[in-house]
Amino acid sequence: MSFEAAVHAKAIDLCQLSLDMCSAAGSGHPSSAMSLSHITTVLMYHSMRWVPHYGSYPTSDRLVLSEGHAVPIVYAAFADLGAVFGKGEDRRPVTTDDIMQLRDVDSMLDGHPNPMEGFPFFDAATGSLGQGLSIACGLGIAARHDELDRRFYCIVGDGESREGQVAEAIDFMVDHKLTNVLPIFNCNDWGQADKVSSQQTPETIAAKLSAAGLHVVTVNGHGPDEIKAAFDEFIERTGGEQPMAVVARTVKGWGSTTMQTGNWHGKPIDGGRMEQVREELAATRVGLTSSLVSTDELRIYPPVEAEEPAIEIRDPMTFTEAMKAYDMQPVLQSGRFATRKAYGMALRVLGHSNPTVFALDADVKNSTFAEWFANDSEIEVRFVECKIAEQNMISVGAGLAAARKVPFCSTFAKFVTRAYDQLEMAINSGANLKVVGSHCGVTPAADGPSQMALPDVAWFRSLSTVRDHRGGPGCYLLQPADAYAAYSLTMSMAEYEGVCYMRTARPDVEFLYDENTVFNLGKFEVLTEGRDLLIVTAGYMVHECNKALDALDKAGIDATLVDLYSIPFDQDALMDLANENNGYILTVEDNYGGALGSAVADACTESGDAFTVEQMFVRKIPKSARSIDDELKYLGLHHSDIVARASKMLGVVGV
Repeated sequence: MSFEAAVHAKAIDLCQLSLDMCSAAGSGHPSSAMSLSHITTVLMYHSMRWVPHYGSYPTSDRLVLSEGHAVPIVYAAFADLGAVFGKGEDRRPVTTDDIMQLRDVDSMLDGHPNPMEGFPFFDAATGSLGQGLSIACGLGIAARHDELDRRFYCIVGDGESREGQVAEAIDFMVDHKLTNVLPIFNCNDWGQADKVSSQQTPETIAAKLSAAGLHVVTVNGHGPDEIKAAFDEFIERTGGEQPMAVVARTVKGWGSTTMQTGNWHGKPIDGGRMEQVREELAATRVGLTSSLVSTDELRIYPPVEAEEPAIEIRDPMTFTEAMKAYDMQPVLQSGRFATRKAYGMALRVLGHSNPTVFALDADVKNSTFAEWFANDSEIEVRFVECKIAEQNMISVGAGLAAARKVPFCSTFAKFVTRAYDQLEMAINSGANLKVVGSHCGVTPAADGPSQMALPDVAWFRSLSTVRDHRGGPGCYLLQPADAYAAYSLTMSMAEYEGVCYMRTARPDVEFLYDENTVFNLGKFEVLTEGRDLLIVTAGYMVHECNKALDALDKAGIDATLVDLYSIPFDQDALMDLANENNGYILTVEDNYGGALGSAVADACTESGDAFTVEQMFVRKIPKSARSIDDELKYLGLHHSDIVARASKMLGVVGV
């Protein structure tokens, strides 16, 4: 009995299970799963070192299924092996009955890979195409840092390979010589609506990969011996200098003539044709496995025994201590420091106090001040330069988070918008990911709107309204107004398990707080207390609103100023303040609407009390201005505009 025959037999079994579960669900992608039947079999029954009864074992090799819609083939292998799934203590072997509950709301087997729903064999949620290879790279970076002999296999679809993020990940692999990561391109010649472009043929994909600097092996994706030889070569090359890729020619709906006729993408076989497909698979089995007696040739090799690493996390220095330690006492005495620089200082301090913290940046480390981490010889090994490839950076961060690291990803807040999909998938994955966007709002005035983050608050605010799998907000949105706040909130982000996004600004701003101020996620700070009007703002606009207070006071308006540095926030406490100010609320922000002001308005609605709420935000597309002051005047957000709007709200004339 040959290895080849054993793999063919197992692949046919997995194909049938994939067909059955998708038919039971009434949806799914059995034809894509069938194209991966042999690759999955060789991986999960031979080449990967893993433990079926402990799918997330710390030293196991890992499979990242970027082509997430093909997941039934992996579920089929789990049922065949009796591999374990489940959450916490509720873990048990997967059965055939379980996979027949595919896509059911009460099932732990989602339509696309989802570790947080009870399938921790996968490290991240996938299915939004193009992201898996970046995640595998993050896992590879972490394993190399931890000196773990682990290998990471990532299956990428041929149509999916057109996504720009795949090219970003390939460049990243070559830059960082990630020889412990193997992209496997499943070239079955079909996308969703039609055949793939000539730019995604096996020959063209292989040529592109080779030109990028990878060693490329092209195989028959249904030839067990060829697949095994390619994986064996990858294993031998791990630890070398040149990354490798496999390009596999496969057939969508392999094993069944019916499933290869027409386009069955996303369509389960109907009951009337199932018997015909069964007969076709049976005929394929006879043709390929006539010498098969048993399947004893397939053997799963275990990983090395895991050892719990000793991790010592020390209390970080305070902001004042850090500034003194790094010879920046004159800055303290000046009373001014940019929030982006305070973030850089905090990141450096975290790098020394917490060995699980990694810093990632997208070629702007000298602007985000992540360079203070990168240039520190004691911690620079945990700095990861991702270049101008924000989508890849966020997904690499998700991979690092899956490896139990605490990644901080920084770039201009404007460019974070390119990776919104990757961030949402990281939240779905339960990633402990921190993202910091500098040059936020309209403060990059002279550079114009191409460098300004304007819709980001609204988008991240929407994520704050949902609960993640741990019960916390989907994302904390943080907007520090001064250096003390930025430093403290960076520390809070590191302590919190979940996704956080912090906006930092370019200009040096005066200190509003000191070491005695405590900044907690979900809270806010009251800067001044009044009785006539509640002004709610955050970030740079706290300073602009602060400038308005003297003029308001001269006009006889006693205003309360709140720094709403966190969304979500304590709604009851904010509503109490609003009631103490006669129900008048003015929100001020230097970004587009649907953001901070909308969050406050929603809180008012939920409270059931009567309030008057007016919002000031960017209502037209900005343009270049030679100063922030000029930009704010152009947009109607200058402190004089705030005074005029507040006075109008309260019916005060002549101001």
